[in-house]
Amino acid sequence: MLQQLIQLGAFSLFIEVIFAKQQQTKLLSVNSNCYIHKEGLQLESGESLKELTIAYHTYGEYDPARNNVIWVCHALTANSDVFDWWAGLFGENDFFNPKDYFIVCANFLGSCYGTTGPLSKNPETGQSYYHDFPQLTVRDLVAAHEILRKHLNIDRINMMIGSSLGGMQAMEWAYLLNGKLDNLVILASNAKHSPWGIAFNESQRMAIEVDSSWKEWNDNAGLDGMRVARSIALLSYRTYATYDHSQQENEEGKIDNFRASSYQQYQGEKLARRFNAYSYWHLSKIMDSHDMGRNRNGLAAALHHIKSKTLVIGVNSDQIFPINEQRFIADHIPNAEFLEIKSIYGHDGFLLEQKQLTQVLKTFLTTKKINE
Repeated sequence: MLQQLIQLGAFSLFIEVIFAKQQQTKLLSVNSNCYIHKEGLQLESGESLKELTIAYHTYGEYDPARNNVIWVCHALTANSDVFDWWAGLFGENDFFNPKDYFIVCANFLGSCYGTTGPLSKNPETGQSYYHDFPQLTVRDLVAAHEILRKHLNIDRINMMIGSSLGGMQAMEWAYLLNGKLDNLVILASNAKHSPWGIAFNESQRMAIEVDSSWKEWNDNAGLDGMRVARSIALLSYRTYATYDHSQQENEEGKIDNFRASSYQQYQGEKLARRFNAYSYWHLSKIMDSHDMGRNRNGLAAALHHIKSKTLVIGVNSDQIFPINEQRFIADHIPNAEFLEIKSIYGHDGFLLEQKQLTQVLKTFLTTKKINE
């Protein structure tokens, strides 16, 4: 039924999603917080973090009687201010708004937007972790946010939504939350990261590692390499049609200084202004670790364990998370449906096609059962 709601039509206006903006949305119901967990966290690798800080945003008022919690798991380089980077789907006047829902988004472990990461101070040394930051997995991200859920006294989540790396987290968390999570939405993600995806991530890490400053121990180590890494990543996030649509030359006869060249330079520089190479390196490693079936008798058995009503959304032009990966997830979660959205924007379609997503999610949440 949901598939019939999506019709090919005019594409969304091509917009750049600006993650760098840090000002708070001016809503009385918005709170930006940091929770400090003194007990620390045991990691899947066997290492531990002695103290844990989690940065998070909430929007609206929690009402257990209305079961109104929407928990957002963000993508690779985003922050916890979902009203900033997913405007059009989340906002004061959007479908997910603080009048109707209590919206929570928490920043990942390993990131650089307030949650414990490589630039954080190591309690044992009094200095930033830098290269000593421990290896993390998606399950560690879940464990940290599970601590936050309990701190917020949230017993039940109406809907959890995650895209890309956030989708990996949402799946892992849904595995643990059975009975406490009603609805699960996975966008442009997979049940186990592919060799293709790992190869892209390794190429980006190689770009960082050949930067001579990467061996240094300071906040700006590896930034030039990260600029190149972001350029590599963008080629996997977008498509031939995206560049053909937005980067064509307006003048004939050019032999240098092409729009596509300056665009790649711009994207690398934009990330360097708001992120750091340590976090980028570690978060890509976290993606590579993703395997729902690890120590759970395989992928099919692990996915079958998820009982939440589930919608799995793929973008038809996604090159890094092709739709066969989302179909696999939907085929193995018992109460799941797959939906394909149309976009020329490849993987980034999950951010840019807000109108399609709003229509689909509105229907999903008001339908009691899949295929009803």
